[in-house]
Amino acid sequence: MSKAYVRIKYAMDFVIALVALIAVSPLMLGVAIAIKAEDGGQVFFKQLRTGKHGKKFYCYKFRSMKSTNVSFNKDHPVISRCNVNVTKVGKVIRKFKIDELPQLLNILKGDMCFIAPRPLLPVYDSDYADWELIKFEMRPGITGLGQVSGNGYLSISDRKYYDAYYVMHASLWLDFKIVLKTVLLIFVGERKFLRRVTPQKYAALKREIKIEYSSNDIICAELKLRAAK
Repeated sequence: MSKAYVRIKYAMDFVIALVALIAVSPLMLGVAIAIKAEDGGQVFFKQLRTGKHGKKFYCYKFRSMKSTNVSFNKDHPVISRCNVNVTKVGKVIRKFKIDELPQLLNILKGDMCFIAPRPLLPVYDSDYADWELIKFEMRPGITGLGQVSGNGYLSISDRKYYDAYYVMHASLWLDFKIVLKTVLLIFVGERKFLRRVTPQKYAALKREIKIEYSSNDIICAELKLRAAK
């Protein structure tokens, strides 16, 4: 991971997020009115997530479900747009990723950036293997490599692979490809970009991380994650 690139990336993301928030504010206002008009419920939905170095923060979204008080399944965490709990407005804003726009505020607060591993719920904190903890060396993102490699069609282990791979190989070129794929999948769907991970790729990335990071680095990362609970 190029620390210099990541620092530049964070600075650029802040500026872009500020400009974007101003530019899309009319759209966000329209979405807020539509959500409120449909069922009179709350406009925003916030959920506790695990970020850089295990820091907990609230991730913001537009509410897209009739009820946010639903049972959670770690094996199938992605809610389909066809789910009966998704509102009519929710189906539209999920399809075009508009429900993610409030996360511009998370970027301005310094909790997130545009492109990086997606933040998961704290319930997953104890599920990481030592080499997978590299994910927490970077702020989480609105979109990421896992999201453009199958997202909801991937297993949790495959998502963790893509998270770790991105942190190890973050670059301007990789970010450009992720942005392009993020736009494309809105129109063609996530399944078109599905790329499952082979055991050979897992082994290769694990070796790369073990070489790049000493056991002490990994232990420190794990302690930070556990201490942040």
